[in-house]
Amino acid sequence: MRLLQYNSAGQLGLTKDLVGDDIPEYAILSHTWGADTDEVTFRDLIDGTGQSKAGYGKIRFCAQQAVDDGLQYSWVDTCCIDKSSSTELQEAMNSMFRWYQNAVKCYVYLSDVWARKRKESDRFSECTWESAFRGSRWFTRGWTFQELLASDSVEFFSREGKQLGNKRALERQIHETTGIPITALRGTPLSQFGVDDRFLWAENRYTTREEDKAYSLFGIFDIQIPLLYGEGRDKALKRLREEIDKPLQGLDILPFATDAPFNSINLQDELTCLPNTRVDLLQEIYNWADRQDEWCIFWLNGLAGTGKSTIARTVARRYFEERLGASFFFSRGGGDVSHAGKFFTSIAVQLANNIPSLRQYIYNAISKHKDIANQSLRDQWYQLILRPLSRLDSGSFLSSYVLVIDALDECDKEEHIRIILELLAEVRMLKTVRLRVFLTSRPEIPIRHGFYQIPDTEHQDFVLHNISSSIVNHDISIFLRYSLDFIAGERFLGAGWPGEQIVKRLVCSASGLFIWAATACRFIREGKRFAAKRLDMILESSSTTINAPEEHLNGIYLTVLRHSISPDYTPEEAKELGFTVKTLLGSIVTLFSPLSTQSLSKLLNISPKEVDQTLNDFHAILDIPKDVSQPLRLHHPSFRDFLLNKKRCSDSNFLVNEKQAHRMLANCCIRLMSMFLKQDICEQGAPGALVADIQNSQIEQCLPLEVRYACLYWIQHFQKSDAQLYDNNYVYQFLQKHFLHWFEALSWIRKSSEGILAILSLESQVQADKLPNLYTFLHDAKRFALYNRSIIEKAPLQLYCSALVFAPENSIIRRQFGKNISPLVEMKSQVQANWGAALQSFEGHLLAVKSVAFSPNGKQIVSGSDDETVRLWDVVTGTALQMLKGHEDVVTSVTFSPDSKQIVSGSYDQTVRLWDVATGVTLQSFEGHLHAVTSVAFSPNGKQIVSGSNDETVRLWDVLTGATLQTLEGHAEEVTSVAFSPDGKQIVSGSYDQTVRLWDVATGAVLQSFEGHLYAVTSVAFSPDGKQIVSGSKDKTVQVWDVVTGAALQTLEGHSDGVTSVTFSPDGKQIVSGSYDQTVRLWDIVTGAALQTFKGHSYWVWSVAFSPDSKRITSGSHDKIVQVWDVVTSAALQTLEGHSDEIMSVVFSLDGKQIISGSNDKTVRLWDVVTGATLQTLEGHEDKVWSVGFSPDGKQIVSGSQDRTVRVWDVVTGAAVQTLKGFLSWVTFVAFSPDGKQIISGSHAVQLWDLVTGEALQTLDGHWDVVMSVTFSADGKRIVSGSKDKTVRLWDVVTGAALQTLEGHSDGVTSVTFSPDGKQIVSESYDQTVRVWDVVTGAALQILENHLYWVWSATFSPNGKAKQGLFVSNHWVVSGKENILWLPPEYRETCKAVWNKVIVLGHSSGRVSILELKDQSM
Repeated sequence: MRLLQYNSAGQLGLTKDLVGDDIPEYAILSHTWGADTDEVTFRDLIDGTGQSKAGYGKIRFCAQQAVDDGLQYSWVDTCCIDKSSSTELQEAMNSMFRWYQNAVKCYVYLSDVWARKRKESDRFSECTWESAFRGSRWFTRGWTFQELLASDSVEFFSREGKQLGNKRALERQIHETTGIPITALRGTPLSQFGVDDRFLWAENRYTTREEDKAYSLFGIFDIQIPLLYGEGRDKALKRLREEIDKPLQGLDILPFATDAPFNSINLQDELTCLPNTRVDLLQEIYNWADRQDEWCIFWLNGLAGTGKSTIARTVARRYFEERLGASFFFSRGGGDVSHAGKFFTSIAVQLANNIPSLRQYIYNAISKHKDIANQSLRDQWYQLILRPLSRLDSGSFLSSYVLVIDALDECDKEEHIRIILELLAEVRMLKTVRLRVFLTSRPEIPIRHGFYQIPDTEHQDFVLHNISSSIVNHDISIFLRYSLDFIAGERFLGAGWPGEQIVKRLVCSASGLFIWAATACRFIREGKRFAAKRLDMILESSSTTINAPEEHLNGIYLTVLRHSISPDYTPEEAKELGFTVKTLLGSIVTLFSPLSTQSLSKLLNISPKEVDQTLNDFHAILDIPKDVSQPLRLHHPSFRDFLLNKKRCSDSNFLVNEKQAHRMLANCCIRLMSMFLKQDICEQGAPGALVADIQNSQIEQCLPLEVRYACLYWIQHFQKSDAQLYDNNYVYQFLQKHFLHWFEALSWIRKSSEGILAILSLESQVQADKLPNLYTFLHDAKRFALYNRSIIEKAPLQLYCSALVFAPENSIIRRQFGKNISPLVEMKSQVQANWGAALQSFEGHLLAVKSVAFSPNGKQIVSGSDDETVRLWDVVTGTALQMLKGHEDVVTSVTFSPDSKQIVSGSYDQTVRLWDVATGVTLQSFEGHLHAVTSVAFSPNGKQIVSGSNDETVRLWDVLTGATLQTLEGHAEEVTSVAFSPDGKQIVSGSYDQTVRLWDVATGAVLQSFEGHLYAVTSVAFSPDGKQIVSGSKDKTVQVWDVVTGAALQTLEGHSDGVTSVTFSPDGKQIVSGSYDQTVRLWDIVTGAALQTFKGHSYWVWSVAFSPDSKRITSGSHDKIVQVWDVVTSAALQTLEGHSDEIMSVVFSLDGKQIISGSNDKTVRLWDVVTGATLQTLEGHEDKVWSVGFSPDGKQIVSGSQDRTVRVWDVVTGAAVQTLKGFLSWVTFVAFSPDGKQIISGSHAVQLWDLVTGEALQTLDGHWDVVMSVTFSADGKRIVSGSKDKTVRLWDVVTGAALQTLEGHSDGVTSVTFSPDGKQIVSESYDQTVRVWDVVTGAALQILENHLYWVWSATFSPNGKAKQGLFVSNHWVVSGKENILWLPPEYRETCKAVWNKVIVLGHSSGRVSILELKDQSM
């Protein structure tokens, strides 16, 4: 900004453009503009021509007033902004609020207000200028609105420069004139006021430019958007509103329990305390809520029916208008409010809505952690609630908020109850704002235990059932009189009905339970014309002498139930109705989530009319909405306890056997799903349709509530019923027919993980020897679901494409549902026979996975990556649990503490970090290494950490204090790996210096140095008994050493490239190793034999680890994937016909009937496209084959190799007919000329060869890096080449001259080709773009961006434009613009070729997949 100041000659001038700390203290002017010709502009001031203008007077006034106030500088908008610069104008308007906010003084110059002296005697009359002040034009202008609120020190001056007062002195007049609250005028942060309120304050203000109506509000809402003059007022306001509402839109991704708030529509009929009831208790609660002491939690506990929820609603209502942060009313069997899954997210949404200043912080947390809803309760608490609250300004308008939580005991998991209590207690840590937590529950053990862990000084308790009986009876009598008076008025029963004595009898029967009184009154009122008769029934049933409150409650419930069966019914009618009552009520109380009468009717297959008629007699115990689509609810959970307990429900006609009820519901769920579920139930059609792209309304329409309920809970009901599983029973039959349909439905409703857990729980119930058919089906279903989870949860219809297409031949699911495979895809080649060792693939890291580890409890896997993050995964479901951010460079090493509660990580940023698993919070950052940290490990007792570094040292750290305990020096090069011995007394380290060293933890002395590796040692580990050490090396070997003697016990050989990671199995029987050769190998410790080789990664394997039970291995790879392998799966896996190593090149013959492939296994193979069979294996190369090609007549094959030769083969005989030698480097690309007489090759140069003589005809020099692709034009006269040097070059075949050098790619060029007419060139690059070039001019005609994985097939439209054909992008086979088939990690391509609708993929395993995509019309 530029400022005004007087120069030495007393003239006003401008400073240079000032920024940041260079800006001195200044005063600022707020005024209304006159005519444009009257105002002094920036140019006027520069040219010295502004002094004659009318507006110069107020500029001089501002500058002089600033001097009088001791300020050298001032600012006026008319002349301090160069409005001829659009950039400067944009910056100024976005900065305006801040400039006024930062000014020491703001002078408001009111050109239409004159200050005149009043008569001395008229001292009580209004100031002579006040009416003019109230009516000043300044209060009607748009820009002056933010100027009024931005500055703390606002002083008002009349036209003649007389001070009228400041903002505080005139706040009453300003408030009455503008409607702006006095609290806002006094500086309460504007974010504390609602958006609509702030818009209302500006409603009657006007601006000269209509768009400024929006732009003048930037500061009011702390928003910046581009200025688009000419867009009009409405569009500008719309853009502003959209920007303001972004945080609210962000809240949409948080799951919200609609029935959680106290005032949700489904709770609107629930009562609050009547006047003059609970007086002393409520006052005690209000006093606590209004205090600022350390008692941050008020626990109101009481027995069932004592009125806890009513009190909670009353408290929530009391603070609703001002200080209620949020409320959550748990309800057992209430769906989303019966568990903690949506507890913290629902609280966060309410806090954001109720505390505007908090909204942006919560929005930021969601933006940073988009998967927060799937993370742990602790993560949700910290990220969405505690941290945002802690960032609130201490000067906030309200510094204390109330959180109301009712019926915590009805949360379904005791573990979650304990976690919630533990986390809520942390509100005491908030400094700038207070959160007062009001919590109710029954005094059950998990909650009592939870409160025992919280210091008494931090919570206040009140036991509701200990209140004096006289006080309780007084309150119940007020409630009964109120309710009975209302009934008397409705039914014309006369004033005073039923009389004081009757009320006293009812109070006595209630026995201190408000729920008894409420149930009785509802029962009486529902009797309508028979209300008095129903009262008599209650009095009669309560006449027996009962002391226990629960017995009184049992009595009122029995009265309601028995009344539903009229004595006028015949025995048969009574029996039939009784069965229906029992069925409906038994279902309602055992449902896991409430259903509407409409959904309940469909689930139970009972007509809606019968359901309505039957339930009509139970309004006393059920909340039955008039809207049949709204859920049924119990008025009180005590009815559930009553109905399921034979000690409480003494009438067997109504007593519900809980197991039988669950069995019936399981049967009903299966019946309903069998009728409803089908393939593509949401009618998407497109196999790549994503869950994220479909509206919830469409999913809800295609999958009604009762069907969603059945899909989610049928297995839980079955298990609760204790029913036995049998081969070929109805459960097995359902799965055989509808397993895929069921899983598809779960995926559409984002519950696929629940489906996996359900299958696992069923499998755990079945013994393989007793139920072989069911067991094998469930086991196969588990493998199928786990293997495909990552894609099914995103694109459910891939169940019928990718999941079935790539399932093993012998998979039961594939055989059972083979007919359901999408007609769009046909697999021509063979898939493996059985499930392999690969159980699951975890994808999410953006770069290479450098380290993996199992938690000691076996429940989680941790991974560290080049993307600078640490991720936590659920071992069972594969769900991503947490992403830990904090490192500023590659994460090289991660591991869990022995108790699984902490993680330690090492990074290239030279630090070691300690993390809390539950919260994701960084507990310690250990600094001291001078170079990258390469390896970390915990001591067995969890009290120490060891780290190795590229600074050639090993450091020992104290976990608690972060202090360095030891620095172990001795290695001559980088330390790559460290580990503790099982007893914690020794440390082993491996280094680039080719040695393994053993150190004494106490003294730091070197105990042993193991030498024998020929290259760098990359990984070391102790055996579980501490007697042996294993090491892996870049020399491709694994060595086992004796700790005591230092002798080499075993050398394990088999890897074809360097070993990157090794470890022992926890049972000490096996060793696992990972390698640059992309494999994981399992070794027998005793014999040294290789037991298994796990293939599936498509790049280097960086890290391996065993699960605690030694049954699983996890590996992390440069391919960004974390893989979990089954060690037990040692079944003879089919060895598919094909290459034994990675395929580097695949090409179709011109007629599309054959495929040629070249591989790292040094061979070339010929394949039949129709059958997928191998026709020939061509052997002769001595190193990797990089490129292959067919001759135009299909009779010969050419191959280029890392052995620096090109070979020509006869297709029929397989004989090598020509070998071209003389290359100075690897041959990376080969191809035939169109006439088949020449061969072109690419290495560091492009060379042209005569096929008959084998002589080199031309060497085309120009590329300075490896040539990746070369091809001939159709007429054979030109050659195009693409190189890692980022250029495309065009050559003349005859002369060898370079015709064009095409530049534009920002990374290596991987593939080049001519258009059919030879007029254009298409190039593909690692920069993820495809470029189309004009052959003649060299101009770039077309750029197609975001082509991930740069594997695609270009075709040309009639107008010459390149268009997408069949290609692979981001792990999808894509046709045109539509995703058709997702490729699992094992089937990801290393190379590809396309011919019409057939695509062939070469894989890192050496396999070839041939896929044909059919037209959608088929």
